[in-house]
Amino acid sequence: MRDGFIPVGVATPHLIVGDPSYNAQETIRIMQEGVKEGLSLLVFPELGLTAYTCQDLFLQKTLIQSALNALQEVVTASAQLPLVTIVGVPLTRRGALYNCAVVIQGGEVLAVVPKTHLFSTQESSEVRYFAPAPPKNTTIELFGKLLPFGTKLLFKAQEVENFIFAVEICNDLWGQSPPSNHHSRAGALIIANLSASSELVGKGAYRRSLVKGQSARLFCGYLYASAGSGESSSEMVYLGHNLISENGEILAESKIPFEGILKSEIDVAYLAGERRSNDDFSPIPAEEYLTVEFSCREREVRLTRLINAYPFIPVSQAQRRDNFQTALLIQAMALVRRVQHVGCEKVVLGLSGGLDSTLALIVAIEAYERLKKPLSGIIAVTMPCFGTTATSLKLAEDLAEHFGVTLRKIDITKAVEQHFLDIGHAKEVHDITYENAQARERTQVLMDVANSEGAIVIGTGDLSELALGWATYNGDLMSMYGLNASVPKTLVRHLINYYAHERAKSTLKMTLLKVLEAPVSPELLPPKEGETTQKTEEVIGPYELSDFFLFHSIRRGCQPRKVYRLAKIAFEGKYSEQEILSWLRLFYKRFFANQFKRSTLPEGPMIGSLSLNPRSSWKMPSDASVKIWLDELE
Repeated sequence: MRDGFIPVGVATPHLIVGDPSYNAQETIRIMQEGVKEGLSLLVFPELGLTAYTCQDLFLQKTLIQSALNALQEVVTASAQLPLVTIVGVPLTRRGALYNCAVVIQGGEVLAVVPKTHLFSTQESSEVRYFAPAPPKNTTIELFGKLLPFGTKLLFKAQEVENFIFAVEICNDLWGQSPPSNHHSRAGALIIANLSASSELVGKGAYRRSLVKGQSARLFCGYLYASAGSGESSSEMVYLGHNLISENGEILAESKIPFEGILKSEIDVAYLAGERRSNDDFSPIPAEEYLTVEFSCREREVRLTRLINAYPFIPVSQAQRRDNFQTALLIQAMALVRRVQHVGCEKVVLGLSGGLDSTLALIVAIEAYERLKKPLSGIIAVTMPCFGTTATSLKLAEDLAEHFGVTLRKIDITKAVEQHFLDIGHAKEVHDITYENAQARERTQVLMDVANSEGAIVIGTGDLSELALGWATYNGDLMSMYGLNASVPKTLVRHLINYYAHERAKSTLKMTLLKVLEAPVSPELLPPKEGETTQKTEEVIGPYELSDFFLFHSIRRGCQPRKVYRLAKIAFEGKYSEQEILSWLRLFYKRFFANQFKRSTLPEGPMIGSLSLNPRSSWKMPSDASVKIWLDELE
């Protein structure tokens, strides 16, 4: 469970309706399989020891006693199995029958959770057989012991931080006020749901949305174990649609029909961090709940969940298209609003032929088309100097021509040389002054052109550059509106690629693809044989790595050792462990050292779930020490 990952599973056993002994043996077999899989928590379906579809057989003493005997078999078998198991069984208490989830570990029953919201429709009439859960916790006598009985129960691991779960049963989730709403606010980071949800056309999508939505609302892991095809098909069909979700993301989903174990890992450290940082999450006094402790040995967990190497890019192609459309729309509408508010007819941007300025130009085109303003009002300024290559200059010129915007070419070489004379800097010394003088001269030109045209300057720098401080203070860091400020470099690439394939005509498409092929460079050092000598990713690291580090360290709040662990999995075979560690250490150094730049950022629209805007999203002292973050990577 190192780094907060709890290995969990939801199971659908093969069962026989009305044969608890057989069902117990199948349950035990799957429990043993779960141990081999290294699971710490395994959830079975609702009433899985009898089958959910027993109907009036639930009124028979023979079935109830047989179910109790089957439960005893499962409890006894659990003594040799190091995992927590939750099984569904009907139990009597004070003459009433309850639809229960029984939490078992180490040969003992820890507690019993009865169902709150009983199902009563044409599909099933649970109220015919079962009593609803009592409003307050009480006790139940089971196997000669008095055990906790109720819905307000938390189950907490003694040895593993944040491994806290609670239980609800099937329709509890589908009701207006799911018990899990209160469970999570009392401290449960994982919700286990024992379910017997029948299949209907379209129901699977709704079930999936329920589970995803609940896990997102509650910042929790949600384990949904559903009954399978062994249930009676007299009226309805059950196909084992199992789900494991974490904070709105489906980690694992069974393909129906399904029998067996669906497994993944819930990151409780991440979930706890999300709750701490979210004002919408309001805990309730834990005193309202009884906490049942259990033992769970902390150990290394092999991760089976997908670690996306590009966390800002959805894995699903359909989701990508939707996200890219939305991102461009947000940027465009933000610029529309800003232009309308300022009352200007023109915007100015520096067009280098690189990724960021190309995206800014695309967004400006989108905005001006919505404003129904002439594209000539977009003034693209290319400013060649010492490091500008013919290739990048040609790309900038081609982009301006294809889009039909106004292009101004202003060579800043003489202005920078004069500046070197003024400050006494030798042109032959290619140091930081040499580089930044060009960046600042370009910003001055853009600002003055904007003033002369009654326009605003659009900033083109992206989120990745801001995280790493790869921007010149009082140079390209400054603008009148930072259009790309919350767009990471990996997303910049994908947005341009999307536009090229979905929106651009053939000639423009070819030019955009050439922009994507070119190495990322500020082009501030003289080229050799027409090729740039300054490649950004050789200095600050591959952007795919730094974006991964940024997402997991800042967005998800992972500790450095955890970021390193995840990066090794995501980029296995592409970068060595030493390369990843080296670039990760540099990432932390640069991130901490450059907060002073981010503290002065101009306004700009938030596109995704991560922004470094100092006014609304990321507040950090500029003189904070990076020491303890680096120490953890030693």
